[in-house]
Amino acid sequence: MTYKGYLIDLDGTIYKGKNRIPAGERFIQRLQERNIPYVLVTNNSTRTPEKVQEMLSTQFNVHTPLETIYTATMATIDYMNDLNRGKTVYVIGETGLKTAIAEAGYVEDTENPAYVVVGLDNDLTYEKLAVATLAIQKGAVFIGTNPDLNIPTERGLMPGAGAINKLLEAATRVQPVFIGKPNAIIMNKALDVLGVKREEAIMVGDNYLTDIMAGIQNDIATLLVTTGFTKPEEVPTLPVKPNHVLASLDEWNFDEN
Repeated sequence: MTYKGYLIDLDGTIYKGKNRIPAGERFIQRLQERNIPYVLVTNNSTRTPEKVQEMLSTQFNVHTPLETIYTATMATIDYMNDLNRGKTVYVIGETGLKTAIAEAGYVEDTENPAYVVVGLDNDLTYEKLAVATLAIQKGAVFIGTNPDLNIPTERGLMPGAGAINKLLEAATRVQPVFIGKPNAIIMNKALDVLGVKREEAIMVGDNYLTDIMAGIQNDIATLLVTTGFTKPEEVPTLPVKPNHVLASLDEWNFDEN
């Protein structure tokens, strides 16, 4: 079939850390040339959509409208608004996550917040973990922006937000509500933004555990590209096979798929 809309991962798919993936850049350009709708769906909670747009433009050869970018942060805020438990929160995360949540009207509370939101934090300290642990024990809704245990970088596979959430889960014996891929929360919201029926969309990504499982668990076709997290030698043993597997996005034929 011919897919009418694309949900596309960023890190490991369109770029890798600070390194370019030219085939990924060309993939976006080819979509734009064909006027095919796409949404860049990222579990990264460290940057605002504006910062993502700027990074893609300045560091990589990708020029994309702001409305094509949907982050785990945006989905997290949508989820908290839907729960309507109050406007207090304690956030472990980078400036992009904290700023967006504050701009959505949420106020920091280190004692008894309605929510504890945990994303990637390059300045993580024991005290931050302690505050979050105590708040969750008091009944705060424990939200993980994404379950990624690792993030692919030029240095290798670094600890991701999921690893921080695992630590807090062990300390509190409370499982977080994960927002990002592969969970339905972010995928349903992203499909709304894409404006294409579920059965006419395809999820493109490099990580079987998040990107591809996001498609499999949410009845969306999948395209795995082995430029990031999941390696080619792992493909034969994957429990549920992706619909398509490529070594490079240059190999994708829009007219035949």
